[in-house]
Amino acid sequence: MRKIVVQIAVSLDGFIEDATGQFDWCFADQDYGMSEFFKRIDSTFMGRKSYELAASMAGEMPPGFPKLNEYVFSNTLDKVKEGTILIKGDIKKQVEEIKNEKGKDIWLFGGADLISSLMNLGLVDEIMVAVHPVILGGGKPLFNDIQERTWLTLTDHKTYSSGLVFLTYTINKE
Repeated sequence: MRKIVVQIAVSLDGFIEDATGQFDWCFADQDYGMSEFFKRIDSTFMGRKSYELAASMAGEMPPGFPKLNEYVFSNTLDKVKEGTILIKGDIKKQVEEIKNEKGKDIWLFGGADLISSLMNLGLVDEIMVAVHPVILGGGKPLFNDIQERTWLTLTDHKTYSSGLVFLTYTINKE
């Protein structure tokens, strides 16, 4: 079965965007393990806002960014670009079906609402956070409205000369 993996940058105080919606504080001076991560995924899940942001950045993706199968979760969009799959309605059933398809792991790219929804449905398997050495003091939190305590097991960690710490956790299921 494929895994759903949250892989995301976060400030030390737990925000994925600053108070103005910016993420210009994220380091881009090194690879930070992204090349290795890209080898294990073939698909990405994203919410409407993340999809629209990615679409606005078309042609500006960093070198080595692979072509991925895209799934967009939205109850407000009626259509998405060709080759992208729109997910509406009973997302639990649809996500379980996708997880059972043949393929590599799935990157739960964002946003925070989709991450929280899939966490609450028990569908996320792994969380990888790149903790940046910055305190934003406000913004969009990584996790919001999580319904139950979730225990994690640290499976890997890496530190970088920039001060960034990359933490990988599996979610303890039962």
